[in-house]
Amino acid sequence: MSAQNSAGIQTLLDAEREASKIVQKFRTKRVKEARDEAKKEIAEYKAQKEDEYRKFEAEHSKGNKDAEDEANKDADKQIKQITEAGKSKQDAVVKKLLAAVFDVNPVAPAAA
Repeated sequence: MSAQNSAGIQTLLDAEREASKIVQKFRTKRVKEARDEAKKEIAEYKAQKEDEYRKFEAEHSKGNKDAEDEANKDADKQIKQITEAGKSKQDAVVKKLLAAVFDVNPVAPAAA
């Protein structure tokens, strides 16, 4: 009878080990599925946020481009004004420079 009990106990232990393996496989499979599902959700969330960013950037970059164009027009206008002023007063500046170079008035230093 002892051998019969021992065989029955051994059968129960084997069944318990087999059940433990099945549970472990199921847990591992479920963890992998959960990880894959989480990765998928993260990818979807990331794509959604990137789309929102692109839309936001498109809406707000339009104003920057207009401001940049306006600044470029103002700069070109000022450069044109400066160039015209330089051309119109060029002769007077050259005459003053030449007069300063050629009309020398030497002054003796004061005795100390």
